Amino acid sequence: MNAGRSALVRQHDFGLLWFGETVSRFGSSISAVAMPLVAVVTLQAGTMWVSVLAAAAWLPWLLFGLSAGAWVDRVRRRPLMIACNLGSLVLLASVPVAAWLDALTLAHLLAVALLTGCASVLFSIAYRVYLPSVVAKEDLPEANAKLQGSESVAQLGGQGVGGLLAQAFGAVTGLLANGATFLVSTLCLIAIRDREPHPGKPAAPTRLRHEIREGLHHTLRDPYLRLLTAYGAVTNLLLTGCHAILTVFLVRELGVSEGAVGWLLASGGVGGLLGALVATPTARRFGSARGMLLCKLVTAPLGLLIPLAGEGWRVTLLALGLAGLSVGVVCGSVIQGAFRQAYCPPELLGRITASHSVANYGSVPVGALLGGALGTAIGLRPTLWLLTAGLAVSSLLLVVRPLGGRRDLPTAPPTTGSAGGTDGPADEPDTAPGTASGTGAGRAARTAYAAEDRDM
Repeated sequence: MNAGRSALVRQHDFGLLWFGETVSRFGSSISAVAMPLVAVVTLQAGTMWVSVLAAAAWLPWLLFGLSAGAWVDRVRRRPLMIACNLGSLVLLASVPVAAWLDALTLAHLLAVALLTGCASVLFSIAYRVYLPSVVAKEDLPEANAKLQGSESVAQLGGQGVGGLLAQAFGAVTGLLANGATFLVSTLCLIAIRDREPHPGKPAAPTRLRHEIREGLHHTLRDPYLRLLTAYGAVTNLLLTGCHAILTVFLVRELGVSEGAVGWLLASGGVGGLLGALVATPTARRFGSARGMLLCKLVTAPLGLLIPLAGEGWRVTLLALGLAGLSVGVVCGSVIQGAFRQAYCPPELLGRITASHSVANYGSVPVGALLGGALGTAIGLRPTLWLLTAGLAVSSLLLVVRPLGGRRDLPTAPPTTGSAGGTDGPADEPDTAPGTASGTGAGRAARTAYAAEDRDM
């Protein structure tokens, strides 16, 4: 793992992990289109049912996300990830089988969404903790950017293919295709050569509850982690509220075909790819803190184009709005990922990741239900206006202390008192994580390598 950054893609283990995760993301993007289309077109579900279905996939983060983080810190991650992949494959394959037997119900679809969501919780935390076992310290920022970029490409292609599959062969076929991608991801994980060390046992036995509280306490007391976690939770809630009703909005109000639904939703992938490409240059030009804020302030108002969409050429406004929002989301995720990799204590990696993810992903089912409830009560277009307006002003959260006025994010926690005892950084250069001096300072401090949540 000592190869230079330019050789990262030629590293055997990272190449397998990257390819497997990209294929898996491609399949998940197919399901993001296929699952609501199965509910709307095949089972004739209403707006609220579609929102409940979207919420079910993320509800497990609220149910056991914190416990999962503490558990992942105790076990080897690769076998856990393989088990999650295989379980998801079986669950997704059950949907087309039930449909072919004319036995598919909304309850079945809901159960699959909930159980695959449980597998996703474990896989997501384990994946973020496993990445540093495959990638060298100095290569982590580049690895994050590559994963973000390929995820956006996978989203672009997957949602488009999902719509075409639904139109040509039926929406349930898309879920079968997603199941196949889990098999590819599993084979890639099996083929990784490096042996993952077993996590060391604590010096003294501790209860799971104590370990959970320790990770949560660190996240809440640290001024930077606290602010970024709160911002992520707010934006995820609003974004999910929008996405939960977009399929219904496109099909029933704009009269868009099933194939076109996939390509329109895939516009977010175009924006995500652009966000991954501009993240590093933006951080270098303006500083990591200012660059992240600038990107958010410029792109968040573009979401207001979504409720302006209409029939004919005006449907492109929805695509432009989704693309604009995705630029800001992915650009911010790449910058924050490099920050966390140089900032968080390694012994708390799984638990801090879980605390952050529970706040971010835990807001997803709330947002999905909020979107469905508002869409049912006041209509789909007014709901989209309300939620996108909230996104337009949410970036102002990043202006407050401790980020307000900083050029760069710190590379180590505050040195005085507890993690939350001061808003000042450690005594080291105020450089962006991922630059030469920033990375060196992170190595001098207690560094960790928590990957940023790319599903925000």
